[in-house]
Amino acid sequence: MSIRLPPHSTPEDDSGSEEGTASTEEDNDEEETWDDWVSDSMDKRPCRSLFEDKVLPSVDEALAYDKASHGFDLDVLSVRLSLDTYRRIRLINFIRKTNPTPAAVAALTGSEELFSSDEYLHPALEDDPLLQVQPDDWSDSDVEDTDPAKRIIALEKRLSAAKQDLADYRALVSKQLDISSLIAAVNEPGTSAGPAAPRDDDSHYFQSYEANDIHAVMIQDKVRTSTYAHFILTNPALFCDAIVLDVGCGTGILSLFAAKSGAKRVFAVDASDIAEKAEKIVKANGLEDIITVIRGKVEDITLPDGVQKVDVIISEWMGYALLYESMLDSVLKARDRFLKPEGVMAPSQSKMMLALCDASEVSKERVDFWNDVYGFDLSIMAHDLYDEAIVDVVGPETLLSAPFTVKDLHLGVITPRQLDFVSPFKLVSTVERRTKVNAFILYFDTFFAADGRPVPEGTEVKIVREGDPVLAEVWPVGGRPAPQRRVSSGHGKGSGEGPKITSFSTSPQSIPTHWKQTLFLLREPFVVSEGSIVTGHFHCVKSQTNSRELDVEIHYAVQNEEGAGDVAKGVTVVQMYKVR
Repeated sequence: MSIRLPPHSTPEDDSGSEEGTASTEEDNDEEETWDDWVSDSMDKRPCRSLFEDKVLPSVDEALAYDKASHGFDLDVLSVRLSLDTYRRIRLINFIRKTNPTPAAVAALTGSEELFSSDEYLHPALEDDPLLQVQPDDWSDSDVEDTDPAKRIIALEKRLSAAKQDLADYRALVSKQLDISSLIAAVNEPGTSAGPAAPRDDDSHYFQSYEANDIHAVMIQDKVRTSTYAHFILTNPALFCDAIVLDVGCGTGILSLFAAKSGAKRVFAVDASDIAEKAEKIVKANGLEDIITVIRGKVEDITLPDGVQKVDVIISEWMGYALLYESMLDSVLKARDRFLKPEGVMAPSQSKMMLALCDASEVSKERVDFWNDVYGFDLSIMAHDLYDEAIVDVVGPETLLSAPFTVKDLHLGVITPRQLDFVSPFKLVSTVERRTKVNAFILYFDTFFAADGRPVPEGTEVKIVREGDPVLAEVWPVGGRPAPQRRVSSGHGKGSGEGPKITSFSTSPQSIPTHWKQTLFLLREPFVVSEGSIVTGHFHCVKSQTNSRELDVEIHYAVQNEEGAGDVAKGVTVVQMYKVR
C-alpha cells in the first residue's frame, strides 16, 4: 500500500535517530529490571520546560513546573486526546518547534494535522528526555480534575476505540485460524472436527528449527560461521576459564567453539527439539564435562550448579532484515538475567543499513512475470507483492547510493522497547547517469568487539569476496592446523592497537549469506542522477498479528531539481510492507 502526502520540509539529518543509551554505572538493585533501570535513568536527566528555556533536574520536575507555572498537564492532555506513543512524540516536538501558548495546546482536539505529520517525529530538541520516557499507565484517574464535558468526550473516544479493537480482534481471530490443522483434524480417523485454535507464534517458531536442513544452511554459510569461529578462537583471553551462555544453540556449534577456546563451562540453551541432538553432539565430541545443554526458553530456565552469572553470551540471533523472528528479545532477556556487569555480548553490535536499489531483475522475476503467462494476463497475482518485503540476493551493481544507518544496535545497552523505532534517513545517489530507482534495500553489518564496547566511529565492516580464504583461517585444511593470524587481520580495523574487532556484512558487496538482502519494491519508482537526495523516515515495529514478523513503513521524498519521474519533487510517498 502506498500513500502520497503533501510536500513538507523533511529533516536532513545525517546522524540517524537513535534512542539514548543507558549509563554504564553498575545496578546494585537485584530486583530492578534492565528496562526499569534505563527508564529511571532517563527520568532523572535534566529536562527543559515545554514553554520556556528553564531546565529542571528531571522529567517529573519539568512536567510539574509546566503544570504549576503554565497550567498545562501533558499527561492529562495525552489521556484526553487518547494519544499513542507516536502522537505524543509529535505533540512534544510541535510544542518545542512552534512555541504555542499553553492555552492553544490545551485547546487541541487530536484531529489536527500535526498528529500525523512526519515533520514532528524528528526531535526538535536533541536527546530530549521527554521523548524517551513514556508514562507506564494513563489511567482514568489522571483526568478526574478535568472539565466534566471534556471527560465525557474522552470516555466516548475510548469507547469508540474499544469497539474498533473488538472488531479488529474478531477479524484477527477469523484470519488466524489454522485451516491446515483443521483439515488434518477432520481427516484423522476417530476425531471430530472442531474449531482450530489460533497458531501460537512461539511453538511454530521453535518447531521450524527442528529439521536438519535449516541448520545445514546456517552452518554452510561460511561468512556467518567462520566469523563466529574467528572471533571465538582468536580471543582466548576472553574465553579462557570463562562461563559462557549460548542462546539458541541449535546444533551447539558455537558452544563447541567456546569450549575449544578454553571456556570452563558452557550452557547451551535451545527451546526446540534440536537440543536433543545438540546433547548427543556434545557427547560425541567428548565435551560433556564442559558443555551442558538445557532444553527450554532462556526466559524460563535456571542455570545448574548454582551458577548465577556468566562472563560471555554468544548467540546467532539475527533474522531477515536483522530483526525478523524477534529472537533478539530473548537474547536481551538473557543479558538482563545472567550477564555479569563487566560481561561481553557476542556479537556486540549490529547496524541496519538502508540504500537505494535497482531491483529490476527481481521485479522481472517476481512481478512482471505475471503479466503474460502462456498468453494470459495473471497480473492480479502480483498485486500484493508490493506489500511484502522480498528476501533475495542482488549484486553490488544494484546499489544506487551509499548506505545510511537507520538503526545502530549496541547489544550491551539496547532495550526491547527500542526495537520498535522510527528513524530519519538521507540517501545520496551515486549513479553517473539518470537511473530509475524501483526499490529500497535493507541489509545489516555485525560487529564483535572483545571488550563489548561500541566499535570506534569509522570502523569499516569486513567484506568477504569470492576466493577469500575465510574458512582456512579457522578450519584445518589437509590435516594442517589453522594458520595463526594477527588479531585483526582481515577482520575490522587495527592490527593489535585498540579494540579487537571481528565483523561481517550481508551487503550485496559481500558474497551471499543465508540472510540475503531485504528488498522493498516501490509502486511508484523514481529517477535519480548523480547527487540526487532522497529523504524520509523508516518505521519498523513488531506485527500485532504475529510478534515474530515486522511491519515496515517507508516515507520518502525525492529532492531532484528536475523532478523524479513518477514521484513529483518534494511529495512524500508512504509505502507499507510486511516482513515475514
